Amino acid sequence: MENAPRTPTMHAALWATAAAVAALGTAELAAGVVQTWRSPVVAVAESVIDRSPSAFTRFGIRTFGTNDKAALIVGILLILAVVAPLLGVAARRRPWAGVSGFILFGVVGAAASMDGGPTAAAVPAVLAALIGAGTMLVAFRPRSGERRIPSDAGVGRREMLAGAGALTALGLVMAAGGRALRDRFSAAASRAALVLPGAGRPLPPAPAGASFEGIAGLSPLYTPNGRFYRIDTALLIPQVPVEDWTLRVHGMVDEPFEIGFDELTALGLVEADITLTCVSNRLGGDLVGNARWLGVPLRLLLERAGVQDRADQIVGRSVDGYTCGFPVEAAFDRDALVAVGMNGEPLPLQHGFPARLVTPGLYGYVSATKWLSEIELTRFDTFDQYWVPRGYAERAPIKTMSRIDVPRSGQIVDAGDTVIAGVAWAQTRGISKVEVSIDDGPFAEAELADALTDDTWRQWRMPWAATAGAHRLAVRCTDGDGQLQREARDEPLPDGASGWQSLLVTVREPS
Repeated sequence: MENAPRTPTMHAALWATAAAVAALGTAELAAGVVQTWRSPVVAVAESVIDRSPSAFTRFGIRTFGTNDKAALIVGILLILAVVAPLLGVAARRRPWAGVSGFILFGVVGAAASMDGGPTAAAVPAVLAALIGAGTMLVAFRPRSGERRIPSDAGVGRREMLAGAGALTALGLVMAAGGRALRDRFSAAASRAALVLPGAGRPLPPAPAGASFEGIAGLSPLYTPNGRFYRIDTALLIPQVPVEDWTLRVHGMVDEPFEIGFDELTALGLVEADITLTCVSNRLGGDLVGNARWLGVPLRLLLERAGVQDRADQIVGRSVDGYTCGFPVEAAFDRDALVAVGMNGEPLPLQHGFPARLVTPGLYGYVSATKWLSEIELTRFDTFDQYWVPRGYAERAPIKTMSRIDVPRSGQIVDAGDTVIAGVAWAQTRGISKVEVSIDDGPFAEAELADALTDDTWRQWRMPWAATAGAHRLAVRCTDGDGQLQREARDEPLPDGASGWQSLLVTVREPS
């Protein structure tokens, strides 16, 4: 006598889920065997990033910040976690439905893996499809000599549960093993062994007056490497050992050439204090950071190559195919660098090791290619960098901006003497004035810390005798050219946010 149909349905769903875990575990293990083989989950996620409308990208950054890539991976896994048991339910009556579902997932993963890569990159996706489809056939095939019915097909229920548990455990072990194997390809050892030569003329330490001390919550003058924002299209951080790295300079130049890391640094390193800003940074956002960079002036490489007169765009290309593009003159009228060091150490892996572009005064998406592999001279009218077809501006100079760090929006502070403080930036122009308004009153000038350079942000502070109640704080600044920060609010698309930041805080009587 058959049990109620719910039990075999649940078992079928569990088995299909276990098959999916085993298939993904197989793929991850295979992806760890050969460096050019790709995880189908990562490949599909990268394909989603490349093909999604800009609104989807902005939503991800706005909602998840620097965790947007992890959120995308989790989202894909959740979709698989929903679809897999449905395939199991369908396979109770139509075994080929489950088999076909796994084959379809394999085809999608293989296509994404081969996009921009070698055909062999699809091997993990193919193996995953074979494991998943084969597992479904084993579980849902009719028993020999018996007529197949939904509750009496394939392996027994007890066997199915035991097998599902074993498959799930095996899949998780294989996935962990694949991650461990991928660590063999890490560039961490190369970075740890690297000793960078010093700058020919190192910058002196920042003067004491460039930083206000003792204000909890105020952004430090230099952003620690571990807290520096990271926004890019790479789901897995490219691993490029110094020993294998070369930079190709080509395109509309007289003398194209390639250069290795040692030869690059032998050209002479310089230090530069530069604030970088992401175009996705919203009012009051934290996608901005300041660092002391060590690198080779970009102009030295371009002078060696000989830039042709018609070239008006510099394209930086990453090892993973990402491109940025910015005007040629930006390599000569400011401290644009091929950077190899950040805040006194080699570039962190996640920030572009072994070399990246750093260009003051331009949003990162047009000027700050990480994991740099090529510099190409071209024209704006013949080449669009990665983000232009996705709706972002072709040219993107930094907008004058200010931010309140202290107090935070929604914070409750005690009445009495306190401080309002933050940072302001207008790279290449500098900041000449910051003003604060309280409760929509007149703007009053804040105290500025000493300017480090025109390419860095500048701290500011204002004393406030806070009284009990709800208060609105607003900030604006004026750049070194005398231009007041734009008041009208604009979204980051297409060329960066604008507007005066305002926030609400609550002041309470001290207990």
